[in-house]
Amino acid sequence: MKNLSKLLLAGSITCAVIAMPSLATVKETGTEALAPLPIHATTTQNIVDALSSRHYVPAALNDELSSRIFDAYIGDLDPSRSYFLQRDIDEFEQYRYKMDDALKRGNLSPAFDIFNRYHERVTTRFEKVLAILDEGLERFDFTIPEDLLIDREKTPWAQTEKQLDDLWRKRVKDAVLNLKLTDKKPEKIQELLHKRFSNRLTRSRQTNNEDVYQLYMNSFTKTYDPHTQYFSPRTSENFNINMSLSLEGIGAVLQLEDEYTKVVSLVTAGPADKAGILKPNDKIVGVGQGTDGEMVDVIGWRLDEVVQLIRGRTDTVVRLDIIPASEGDADPRIISIVRSKVELEEQSAQSEVIELEQFGAPRKIGVVSIPTFYIDFQALQKGDRNYKSTTRDVKKLIRDLLAQDVDGIVIDLRNNGGGSLQEAKLLTGLFIDRGPTVQIRSKSNRVDILDDRDISIIYDGPLAVLVNRLSASASEIFAGAIQDYERGIIIGSQTFGKGTVQSLLPLNRGQLKLTQAKFYRISGESTQEKGIIPDIKYPSSYDPESIGESTLDGPLPWDKITATNYRRKHSINHLVAELRSLHDERVSDNPEFNYLTEAFAYRKTRNEDDTISLNEEQRLQEKSDRENFWLALENKKRVALGQEPIASLDELDEEEPTIASNDASAASPASVPTTGESETAEPASNSEIAGSNSAIPVAGADDAREEPEEEESSPDPYLVESGHILLDLISLEERTAAGLKQSRDT
Repeated sequence: MKNLSKLLLAGSITCAVIAMPSLATVKETGTEALAPLPIHATTTQNIVDALSSRHYVPAALNDELSSRIFDAYIGDLDPSRSYFLQRDIDEFEQYRYKMDDALKRGNLSPAFDIFNRYHERVTTRFEKVLAILDEGLERFDFTIPEDLLIDREKTPWAQTEKQLDDLWRKRVKDAVLNLKLTDKKPEKIQELLHKRFSNRLTRSRQTNNEDVYQLYMNSFTKTYDPHTQYFSPRTSENFNINMSLSLEGIGAVLQLEDEYTKVVSLVTAGPADKAGILKPNDKIVGVGQGTDGEMVDVIGWRLDEVVQLIRGRTDTVVRLDIIPASEGDADPRIISIVRSKVELEEQSAQSEVIELEQFGAPRKIGVVSIPTFYIDFQALQKGDRNYKSTTRDVKKLIRDLLAQDVDGIVIDLRNNGGGSLQEAKLLTGLFIDRGPTVQIRSKSNRVDILDDRDISIIYDGPLAVLVNRLSASASEIFAGAIQDYERGIIIGSQTFGKGTVQSLLPLNRGQLKLTQAKFYRISGESTQEKGIIPDIKYPSSYDPESIGESTLDGPLPWDKITATNYRRKHSINHLVAELRSLHDERVSDNPEFNYLTEAFAYRKTRNEDDTISLNEEQRLQEKSDRENFWLALENKKRVALGQEPIASLDELDEEEPTIASNDASAASPASVPTTGESETAEPASNSEIAGSNSAIPVAGADDAREEPEEEESSPDPYLVESGHILLDLISLEERTAAGLKQSRDT
């Protein structure tokens, strides 16, 4: 426990137990009860000790915290109150003020007793849903006035099974109506929904004791703060992959389809891609190790377990028993692939050049998009000179852009949730000569200042940083430093507001991501909860009342410390007001910006609805109203752009998908799960890279409408306008320099 990992993220023996009555579980369905592993007891005590001694905010593990852990765990299991009955909750109350003592002793029986009851309820519920579907769809009357409540977080627990039966009848009815409104035939609807709920039942039955343990530990850790988390050994491995953007395996993106593991795509230049013998849509039915290892049948396995078999050390062989997609019902055949290191380039920093015009002259703006702040720590520690990191990649990209004579550079941090704190510091150093980049305060109130001590600058020209509500943590450190130094203009919407620092603490099993500090801008202001406020604001795609640190349970508060000493080489704040004025004038009649503003306002209004009608006539009218709104908004934009208006949103499918085509096709309000929330204890991902947890969006067989492929994307209006703002900045700085020269001359 004394060896704390130095990885800082600006974005785990049987012993004595308490004697407690065990709840009667799993008698009705025959579902096998789950129990903790013996090693989980010691791991739990290690986590309790770490939280007590190392967490940034001291919190006594007492009855008050026990009650919060109890509520958090119940809420994580059944957030929509769709499975437990009031009598279950009443029975669980015996544990409310005992979880603290149980955790101190490593006793996990309360958590597993509660989970096993939940597991029984889920299994029974999905079996009942399948029985409803088996009876046929004729039972549903879509002519009567009936509503389904969507937000059930504060709904009282159901008193009887009959109440839950009615809730799920409505959910199934809503799912049927969704598909009915897309003109699917009754037999097809029944087939799709039976498949959907059968898959959910299968995934629920595949839950194992490690899933339950990780879920419970995270219900415990989040009572300290939202970003302290326990990682099981498998989750730890995936986390390290996501940080390093590399893994050792075959480079295939896999997905569960019914009982099979299906190949979705191949990572470009990965081992499977180079071998040329594994193709998308092939199904993997067996996995063997080496040239003569036993072939293990994996039909019906969990995806993460199949992935674990396929992964392996570089230069080792894995054999796959596959059913080739190209040969229809062909018999399985066995192929061999040599594993090697796979670089996940799609999450690496990328660059492009956009061409604009100013005062009738062509100009070029370089764009560097950074999806995450990554670094391959293992390669770095091994002394690999070619280790992968954000800063190293961005440095190369900027040199390439400068070779193309760009007039300015935009750093695009939209949707960048953070990552390595060290990389945020180093990246800032590419744009300033030297000086502090961020301040870090520990639980002892000691403040450490991270400095850039390298006087070299990779780029000293006009700079803009583009952020949005999903830009968090390390992204906020970088954007905040650029803003404080007045090194560049910050553009976009208010950022996430994550101002805490986590470290990875190795445990005897898994690891603990532990909040140990808060970071502060060099101006002394915290980014916690408030985030970074851009100099120039764009229409937001995300509602700040729904997404962001301030919307999480129990975030640490905003505060401020003393500013550190730093020297500004640039001065642009005096130009911000004029830049904002020029921007406002330019976008006042910008069709793209007006479209985004009106689209966001409309979606926000729709998302405020907490019920959905199950009356077909009303739903048809609502669908028509939505389509009319989006058609009018789309045509308003097209006319303003000098394009021909369209008669129907279906015509957009022949072009590129837009907000309108995606939203208007939905039969339910945006972002509303209409067939029940996904189970928190199910396997975390439905699609993995022969390793990582990064899901790839793939249209499922029961999607209401398939999204057309995007052949040629139109310019991102946010990037285009960012380029124009940067050109305005260049023009104003040139004007200022000319004025100063004239003053000196006179």
